[in-house]
Amino acid sequence: MNYALTMRAAALAGLAAGVMTGCGSVQSRVQKGQVQNVIDQKQDHYGYIEAIGIGASDPTLASDTQRKSLARDAAIVKAQYEMLSMVKGVELEGGYTVERAIEEDSSLESRLQATIQGAEILKSEFTTDNGCVVTMRLPKSRLQKMMGVAFK
Repeated sequence: MNYALTMRAAALAGLAAGVMTGCGSVQSRVQKGQVQNVIDQKQDHYGYIEAIGIGASDPTLASDTQRKSLARDAAIVKAQYEMLSMVKGVELEGGYTVERAIEEDSSLESRLQATIQGAEILKSEFTTDNGCVVTMRLPKSRLQKMMGVAFK
C-alpha cells in the first residue's frame, strides 16, 4: 500500500471520527464484533437519505491497518452505490422519478454522483475479522437544490 493511500485513509478516519462525535444517535450495525443478521434500514431519515455499506478486504494483507483501511474504503463505495440507487428511485413532484429525470438531462447523473461522493459519513464500525460497516447520509435539501426540483 502506498504512502498517499495510507495518508488518505488516515485523514478519512479522522474526519469520520469528528463527524461521529456529533451524531451519537446513529444506530450500531455491529454487535460483539459481528455484522448483525438483520439490518433495518430506512432510506428516508428525518430529511436525509441514509445508506449503509459493508466492505471487506483481503485477509492475507500484512497488517490490521491495511485490512481495515481497505475494508472501510470498500464500505464507503458500497454505501455510495446504495445511496445512488435510492436517490434514483425518489419520486419527484410531477409523478416521475429521479432516474427518469437523469434520462432527460445527461449532465444530472454526474452532478448527482458528485453530490453523493460528498455525503456525510456518520459512522464506521469494524468487525473482529477487519470488515467494516459504514453509515452515510445526504440532506434531501442538498439534492433538491442541486437538481433544481422538489421531492414528493
